[in-house]
Amino acid sequence: MKLELAASQLESLGNPTRLRLYRALVRAGTGGLPVGGLQQKLGIPASTLSHHCRKLIDAGLVTQERNGTTLICRADYGAMASLIGYLADECCADGACAENPENTEA
Repeated sequence: MKLELAASQLESLGNPTRLRLYRALVRAGTGGLPVGGLQQKLGIPASTLSHHCRKLIDAGLVTQERNGTTLICRADYGAMASLIGYLADECCADGACAENPENTEA
């Protein structure tokens, strides 16, 4: 993954509404959610939802597919895995990682 793509994706997720939207789609699984269902779940106006969906689509994190009169939004799990991989691939490459306090026993 290129730095510019990772930066674009992280920037799009930096907005609280878009992050809530993206997390809802990730939770929905591969079937995705219809736009109306997303609007209800998030409690935002249709125009606001459309704006935020467009930003996530442009960043390559979300896809949309028309099924008759219904517009289905889906998280692109491949893009998500690439972004997470990009962030974690070089973990501790230049030094030791800090111990995770949640994994230690008292």
